[in-house]
Amino acid sequence: MTSKINLTIGWLYPDLMSTYGDRGNIIVLQKRCLWRGIDCKVRKILIEDDPRLVLESDLFMMGGAQDRQQQIVNRDLVGQKGEYLLKKLNDGIPGLFVCGAYQFLGKYYKAADGKIIKGLSFFDLHTVHRGENVDRCIGNISVQWKNHQLIGFENHGGRTYLADKSQFFAKVIKGYGNNGEDQTEGMIRKNAIGTYLHGPILPKNPEVADFLIEKALEMKYGKRFQSSQLEDKIELTAKKAMISRL
Repeated sequence: MTSKINLTIGWLYPDLMSTYGDRGNIIVLQKRCLWRGIDCKVRKILIEDDPRLVLESDLFMMGGAQDRQQQIVNRDLVGQKGEYLLKKLNDGIPGLFVCGAYQFLGKYYKAADGKIIKGLSFFDLHTVHRGENVDRCIGNISVQWKNHQLIGFENHGGRTYLADKSQFFAKVIKGYGNNGEDQTEGMIRKNAIGTYLHGPILPKNPEVADFLIEKALEMKYGKRFQSSQLEDKIELTAKKAMISRL
């Protein structure tokens, strides 16, 4: 691949929605593009920024946050930024939406105090926080995605329920996933992934990063891309060690 090939990553609300080290996902996407000769630019999209920046993004990333930050971001996303984001996602532009961001793309999130926070309804799901006296879904997690075993760390009070369970992102091997009941984890629609896997997810699972990069290139350039192989020995060895512990 030549330097003429380029991608712009729209990093949504990094000042508010990046509680659990999700910046690591951005670093992985940048590096794996760089190592393949792809010019990768990261554009932070904040509340005060022009909504049209969303339309200029080839790939999206949005992390998790606490309820207060989620409510602030929600007020911004119900406007033009949210409309543009839905247009891009429905057109097939890929994205990674972790924890709180994943919940945002559902129909609604019911907070611990009973308040309903309306979502963008891209994912056909809803999330309910059962209250502070109910145990959180927290700990190391392992899931099966296609022919890959993924690992991560989850920490969420909300339980997410998919209207169509066949649209789950991955199947839980060890851990809670969406709700600790049906062994589903996350959701995938079009080329957008919603997940509870922190860790962050991409440094531990480079195959997911490559999936997002390939889909972003395919959507931008209108042809199929097959990522060149990178040396992932360290990442895969670390994953193998974690899987054995789980």
